[in-house]
Amino acid sequence: MIDEIDLQIIGILQDNGRIPAAEVARRVGMAPSAVFERIRKLEDRGVVRSYSANIDPSAVGMSLLAFVFVNVQEEVGSDEPGHQLASIPGVQEVHHVAGEDSYLVKVRAKDPEALGRLLREQFGKIKQLRSTRTTIVLETLKHSSSLPFVVPGNHGPGGNHTLPPADGKR
Repeated sequence: MIDEIDLQIIGILQDNGRIPAAEVARRVGMAPSAVFERIRKLEDRGVVRSYSANIDPSAVGMSLLAFVFVNVQEEVGSDEPGHQLASIPGVQEVHHVAGEDSYLVKVRAKDPEALGRLLREQFGKIKQLRSTRTTIVLETLKHSSSLPFVVPGNHGPGGNHTLPPADGKR
């Protein structure tokens, strides 16, 4: 069970995965050893899956972002095309979706030519693939991998409130 303290810890770690356990402990008002143990248990249970660096795609030559709707002919219950899509370099996310298409795929590439090659050479290898529809992103107005959640028991005039940012600013 995840309690209010765990949610506070998760919120802090979402904001900065490199923050020392002692600083997390200070923010939640607990002993560092207790917070370290809670973090270890959250990791062991798979609540905290991993820690990673947030890299600027433009700085490493991957400035083109596209979303590709993929329609495949697959047997009921088969997820093989999804696994094939997920193994392609440049594919960041693969979502099995309801509706006309089978998958929604988030792709990063150097430029439109590189995206075209990726679609022809990599996506094209998937035998079950029927069609793709690609949308190229012109500008990203918001990007976040943080989950929006509320801390139980944090009731104010409007009910539950989301965790404040680590810097205390709203």
